[in-house]
Amino acid sequence: MEKFMLGRKAGMTQLFTEDGTAVPVTVLECGPVSVVQVKTVENDGYTSVKVGYGEAKEKKLNKPAKGQFTKAGISAKKFLREFRTAESFDVGQEIKVSDMFAVGDKVDISGVSKGKGYAGVIKRYNQRTGPKTHGSMYHRRVGSMGANTDPARVFKGKKLPGHMGAVNVTVQNLEVVLVDGERNIIALKGAVPGPKGGGILEIRNTVKSGR
Repeated sequence: MEKFMLGRKAGMTQLFTEDGTAVPVTVLECGPVSVVQVKTVENDGYTSVKVGYGEAKEKKLNKPAKGQFTKAGISAKKFLREFRTAESFDVGQEIKVSDMFAVGDKVDISGVSKGKGYAGVIKRYNQRTGPKTHGSMYHRRVGSMGANTDPARVFKGKKLPGHMGAVNVTVQNLEVVLVDGERNIIALKGAVPGPKGGGILEIRNTVKSGR
């Protein structure tokens, strides 16, 4: 079964196993999500389901966006995502996290990482610094830019200072430690991208299930 869900990062904590081992976990506020559209091979050439998450004000939506929610018979949603799946769903159906995941499942999490602004190569690429003493005068700079006369240019892909973070990141093969359908939360072993209470996170069953 292709499993999926949308949620937000609520924070990190730790849970204890039966033998007293502390497990670091990230708690996610997940769903419920509502089915906005079901795509089929006959109509669209492939099978998928489009779901909405988070309440939105209708006055902030344009007519096409508002129309798809009216057609589905659900309230306006802030986030829309499409998941490839062969499972059958009904338009307007509500899906909870407990309907999809169980303790012990392995999942992949996709989201936008924390933005860290403009950063040098030491922070951005974990490069080594120059000597700190004896007048080297070269501590946290870029390093060699290449030969002078030939090729007389900087090679493409040279690691340089620039904007760090705020990019799409996928963390794979995280274990589900806790699922609470009543409070719509899920706890995953380890860390996930993005700040607490930040952007949307996509949860899918992992592509590394056999490893």
